[in-house]
Amino acid sequence: QVQLVESGGGLVQAGGSLRLSCAASRIIFSGNAMHWFRQAPGKQRDLVATITSSGSTNYADSVKGRFTISRDNTKNMVYLQMNSLKPEDTAVYYCQTTITGMGYWGKGTLVTVSS
Repeated sequence: QVQLVESGGGLVQAGGSLRLSCAASRIIFSGNAMHWFRQAPGKQRDLVATITSSGSTNYADSVKGRFTISRDNTKNMVYLQMNSLKPEDTAVYYCQTTITGMGYWGKGTLVTVSS
């Protein structure tokens, strides 16, 4: 079974930085696009960033220029570097991938940005 485990969340002041990590197991990692989503309290889950198997990236407008998604195929890891954090970035962040039409999610890691 595919497993995705996020880590790196925490409490940070506005303007600070955090680096989230997602460890993927039991998948052909290098062949899959990987995504970061987030869900703020009382809101829907939104796509934040995507990295394809070839390394192309895409970002939500709200995080462009502040967040960077990357991957290390040798370690089956995907990362989200978050800089210039704002209180509105507060959310649970999830790692996600889709394999043969089935979506897989981690349990999430909480990021809290204080003003």
